[in-house]
Amino acid sequence: MSKLRFHALKEVFKREPVDVEIPEQLSRLYNSNVFSIDTMQEYLTQSAFKYIVAAKEKGEKIPRDVADQIAAAMKEWALSKGATHYTHWFQPLTGTTAEKHDAFFNTVGNGKAIEQFNGSLLVQQEPDASSFPNGGIRNTFEARGYTAWDPTSSAFVIDTTLCIPSVFISYTGETLDYKTPLLRALQAVDEAATDVARYFDRNVNKVQSTLGWEQEYFLVDSALFNTRPDLQLTGRTLLGHSPAKGQQLEDHYFGSIPLRIIRFMQELEVECMKLGIPIKTRHNEVAPNQFECAPIFEEANQAVDHNSLLMDLMTRVARRHNFKVLLHEKPFAGVNGSGKHNNWSLSTDTGENLLSPGKNPKKNLQFLTFFINTIKAVHDYGDILRSAIASASNDHRLGANEAPPAIISIFIGSQLSAVLDELEKVTKGKLSPDEKTDLKLNIVGKIPEILLDNTDRNRTSPFAFTGNKFEFRAVGSTANCAEPMMVINTIVAHQLKKFKAEVDVLIEKGLKKDEAIFNVLRDYIKTSKSILFEGDGYSKEWEKEAAKRKLNNLKTTPEALKVEMLPKFMELFVENAVLSETEIEARNEIKLEKYSTLIDIEAQVLADLARNHIIPTAIRYQNKLIENVQGLKEIFNSSEYKSISKEQVDLIKMISEKISKIKVGVDQLLSEMEKSHAIEDSQKRAEAFANKVKPFFDSIREDVDDLEMLVDDEIWPLTKYRELLFTK
Repeated sequence: MSKLRFHALKEVFKREPVDVEIPEQLSRLYNSNVFSIDTMQEYLTQSAFKYIVAAKEKGEKIPRDVADQIAAAMKEWALSKGATHYTHWFQPLTGTTAEKHDAFFNTVGNGKAIEQFNGSLLVQQEPDASSFPNGGIRNTFEARGYTAWDPTSSAFVIDTTLCIPSVFISYTGETLDYKTPLLRALQAVDEAATDVARYFDRNVNKVQSTLGWEQEYFLVDSALFNTRPDLQLTGRTLLGHSPAKGQQLEDHYFGSIPLRIIRFMQELEVECMKLGIPIKTRHNEVAPNQFECAPIFEEANQAVDHNSLLMDLMTRVARRHNFKVLLHEKPFAGVNGSGKHNNWSLSTDTGENLLSPGKNPKKNLQFLTFFINTIKAVHDYGDILRSAIASASNDHRLGANEAPPAIISIFIGSQLSAVLDELEKVTKGKLSPDEKTDLKLNIVGKIPEILLDNTDRNRTSPFAFTGNKFEFRAVGSTANCAEPMMVINTIVAHQLKKFKAEVDVLIEKGLKKDEAIFNVLRDYIKTSKSILFEGDGYSKEWEKEAAKRKLNNLKTTPEALKVEMLPKFMELFVENAVLSETEIEARNEIKLEKYSTLIDIEAQVLADLARNHIIPTAIRYQNKLIENVQGLKEIFNSSEYKSISKEQVDLIKMISEKISKIKVGVDQLLSEMEKSHAIEDSQKRAEAFANKVKPFFDSIREDVDDLEMLVDDEIWPLTKYRELLFTK
């Protein structure tokens, strides 16, 4: 194994940057491999084009004869791009994307063949669904599942395949993917937000949820990656002593990007442009060999598809540059992990951002309405927001020194906090003329000025307001954005419905519309105060303060997933037609099973590394020391020998102690793992893996990492942190 390590290092030192063909203007490539609105207009009849625009903008159904026209046009366009196959591209609950390719090619008799693709094939495909997670929805023998075209997201060509974004449902009709509940949540927030937005502008007919994600990731050379079984099988290093230099100097952050990395980024951006992914930003992140890219904001469904596609693209492009992309939230201990900040907002079909103040009190009141309702939604449903980003990998990151804690709170800045304090003092009921004037001029009217200077972005906050959007910072880098987006839009939709009902009741009682809105908002400010926090989310004091405020600290995935089954949260999704009870139960089962399986895999890999790589290497080095000590005994007299051999004898003892502790720790780990396997209840089994199995990881690692500093570097079997993080 040590030979493999040094061979890999030699390979890395020979690497040269891969040449990338870069056009003068990336904008010329934008959407070139996408069946975009402009392309549709070129290829479709005017009638068919109107139908697909209505489907995209209003969710209207497309008749089957029109689907045939669209399929024919899509096929001709795809063939012009070199496509030979088509697939329904979907996002099952595995956490990755999925696709089954079928050729356009079809025989027609007499030894002849044609390229064929019709509306039936466009609208629906039937993949074998027996191996996809279903959470007990169906029996294994009921293998059928259906993918159905999502016309709201654009089709695209990768290599020689036409990819058709699709939803995935079971034979019995339940959802088996991330996209379907997201689409339902987007519809719910559209209806609820439109109703509220029309208090301020009767011309609003649609509200879109927008998303701008920020994708963090690590890059390591593929040769070094292949020397680490833990990286290959779990996505993170289960062992490894921190190097003397990590990120203490913060010299990597926004630093000069190494040439090999730049070439990777350039090719990634070229491929993104072709597929309509509007990548805008690239830079070094805080940890060594950590980077980030981010796009321009898009409609949430399209943005989710683009992020899933980006993660696939990163892997493809990295391979050509002899890199491996690490998307795990915490691939290296002791340095920053990776997140995927979800920047969320709402925008109208009249071109307004509902979380941005305007130039007059009316627009500012609109801003306050959606701003305060979002705070209220997170206050009431923060725990389900925490469960939306729960995973075995994100548990390593949350609460560390670069990520927000597991306690859900909201940061809005001291200036906006002061505004809410003033609004809380507003008189209940009807307002006097003086009160109205003061409210509009001195509180509501000054909001744009306040936000102009409100640039502080509390990095310890899991959910922060950052000027014209909320940034959900707790989302993990491996996550599918659909889950947190589904939850945010559902809870906000639910809250906006309640808000409108309360305001309408006050209006019916004789209050004017603005007065009714202020009355309800004032009550929300009072009842939601506990979720607002401006301080250090990493501090122990905040944990104590959060407990006083009755904010839960759900530190592990099993704890976070347990709340999904509470009636309050189940009713939330059922009432808003986002998920049925059966779907909620199934998804919860899938997440718990995935958690237990991932911890189980890590435990087995750790045991293998400790038993078959670390302990034998330590014994081999120990034997060399023993031989040397025995040689000293033959050369020197007893008094000299004791003095000269003391340090080596102590080292032999230390190695023996470490080997013993590792052996005992691994035995206990495997014993607890077997006990956990025997638990039938999925919630209790996940809790056992979290509380009984996982704690051994740290103790075993500590002893192995100590050995790494004792054993000869020339024979250490695993590529070290200094090599993984600093070899360019």
